[in-house]
Amino acid sequence: MPLEAYAKARPEFRAKVMAHKKDRSLHLGGNVTLIFEDELTIRYQIQEMLRAERIFEEEGINDELEAYNPLIPDGSNWKATMMIEYPDENERRARLAKLIGIEDRVWVQVAGCERVHAIADEDLERENAEKTSSVHFMRFELTPAMVSALRGGAPLAAGVDHPNYSVTVDRVPDATRASLLADLA
Repeated sequence: MPLEAYAKARPEFRAKVMAHKKDRSLHLGGNVTLIFEDELTIRYQIQEMLRAERIFEEEGINDELEAYNPLIPDGSNWKATMMIEYPDENERRARLAKLIGIEDRVWVQVAGCERVHAIADEDLERENAEKTSSVHFMRFELTPAMVSALRGGAPLAAGVDHPNYSVTVDRVPDATRASLLADLA
């Protein structure tokens, strides 16, 4: 949307996206949240970036599209933004130092199937020797058998199995599961 049109549509569009994101957010314990992306969440992110940066030229718009379009699931996977959240800055700094590698230890599991660990940060490395980032981008590749089992009603679990942060959600809420199922072709 052009910036002027977006300015008018933004309150209603934002409310729609925030309601949509509720069913696409999964809390893994008290400090890690996965927000599963789709075309609507990414469209919103791009519009917000164009608005914040006052980008209205075609080249800048194309740059944003190239940056964010890879975060849209393509029918055999889920793509998520993982946020590690510690409100206190000192605690956050200390915890991020202990959570190096956490992005590779996040998983989903369709009942009766193997765990699928995230393929994280394909665009660039988001950790160094001292700490991990508080934001990571991940992809979960599902097999046709997993998709079939989900369509047949199989429950979905998720979790993190990092030595310094371990949590399991035995059953992803039905609304989230249904929203994620819609991403699969």
